Amino acid sequence: MTHTAQPSTTRTTRRTPQLVGTALGHALEWYDWGIYAIFVPFFATQFFHQGNQLSAVLSSLAVFAVGFVARPLGGFVFGWLADRIGRKTAMSATVATIAVASFAIGVSPTYAGVGAWASLILLVARVVQGLACGGELPSAQTYLSEIAPAGKRGAWSSLIYIASVFGNTVGVLLGLVLTLTLSAAQMHAFGWRIPFLLGGVFGLVAVYMRRKMSETETFAKAGRDRSPLWPELVRHRTEALRVIGLSVGFTVVYYSWVVAAPAYAISSLHLSSSGALWAGVASSVVLMAVMPFWGRLSDRIGRKPVLLISTIGGAVVLYPVQFLVRDNAWQLFAGMTIAAVFISAGVSILPAVYAEMFPTRIRAVGLAVPYSVAVAIFGGTAPYLQTWIGASLGQSSYTGYVVVLLLVSAVVIARMPETRGKDLT
Repeated sequence: MTHTAQPSTTRTTRRTPQLVGTALGHALEWYDWGIYAIFVPFFATQFFHQGNQLSAVLSSLAVFAVGFVARPLGGFVFGWLADRIGRKTAMSATVATIAVASFAIGVSPTYAGVGAWASLILLVARVVQGLACGGELPSAQTYLSEIAPAGKRGAWSSLIYIASVFGNTVGVLLGLVLTLTLSAAQMHAFGWRIPFLLGGVFGLVAVYMRRKMSETETFAKAGRDRSPLWPELVRHRTEALRVIGLSVGFTVVYYSWVVAAPAYAISSLHLSSSGALWAGVASSVVLMAVMPFWGRLSDRIGRKPVLLISTIGGAVVLYPVQFLVRDNAWQLFAGMTIAAVFISAGVSILPAVYAEMFPTRIRAVGLAVPYSVAVAIFGGTAPYLQTWIGASLGQSSYTGYVVVLLLVSAVVIARMPETRGKDLT
C-alpha cells in the first residue's frame, strides 16, 4: 500500500512548481503584452506627433497590430524549439525575451527628444514582444495539457487563461493606481513608463521559476525527434486550418471585450480613466471566477457543447451589450461582465482542445503557426478596427464584424470531432 501512495504524492509535489512556473510566466507574458493597449491613451503622443490625439492613438494601435505580425514567426521558432528541445526551454526563452522588450519600451526616448527614432524603437520592441508571444501561448498550453490528467484536462487548461486575464488585470490595476495618484500631465510625462519597467523586473522572477520546472512526461517519453518537420505539418493541415477557424472568433471578441475595452472607453467613449479601469478589473474577476466551471463542464459533457455555448451565445448578446455601454463605468462593467461569461466558456478550454488535435512530436509548432496567423490577422487589428470603425461607421458596424467571426468559429466547431478525455500520444 505504501508503494502505491508514494508515486501520487511525488507527482503532486512535482507538479506544484510546474503549475506555478507555467501560471506566473504566462501571467507576466500577458501583463507585458496587455499593458501596451491599456496605456495607449497615455503614451501615444510620446512616440508620435502630438498635433492630433486620435492620429497618435491610431498610430500606436497600428504598432500594436505590427507586433502581431511577428507572432507567426515567433510561433514557428519557439514552437520548433518546444517540440525539438523541450517545452521548458521554449517557455523560459519566451518569458525572458518579452521581459527585455518591455524594459526597452520603459526606457525609450520620446518623439520630442529623438523624433521618428522613438517610433522606430517602439516598433522594434513591439516586434520582439510579438516573437515571444507567438511562442509562449502554444508552449504553455502544450505544457499544461501534457501534465494534466486526461479526465481533468479541461479544468486544468482553464489555468492558462486565468493566468492571462490575471496578468492583464494586474496591468489594469496598476493603471488605476497610477491614474489615481498621478495627474494627467504626469501620466503622459512618465507615469506610463512604470508598468513597462516593472514588467522587466517581473521577468527575472518568472525566468527563475521556469528554470525550476521539469519537462513533461509526455514529451520525455516521445524523445527528441530529429525527423523532418514539414511533412508532418502538411499531414496535419486539416487540423491547422481548424485551429485558424476556431481561433478567429475567440481572438477578436477576447481582444475587443477583455483587453482593449477600457482603453476604447477612455479614448472613444470619453469615460473617466479610473472608472473605465475599475470596470475592467471587476469584469476580469468575474471572467477568472467562471473559467474553472466551464473547464469542468467540458470534462463532463464534452468540448464541443461548451465551445458552441461560447460562440453562439456570445454572438447573441453582443449587440445588446454594445447598446448597454454608453457613458458611465457601471454600464461598461455590466457589458464587459455579460460578454465575459460567454467568452470564458470558450477560452477556458481552448488549450485542451488545441492539444488534443496534434501528436506530441508537433503539438507545439502545429498549434503555434496557424494560431499565430489567426491572432496576427484578427487579434492584432481588433483594437485598431474597434477605434477606427467606431469613429467612422459607428460601433454597431464593428460589433457586426465580431458577430460574423464568432459564427464562423461556431461552424468550424460544429464540424470538429469530440476529443474529451483523449490520450495525448
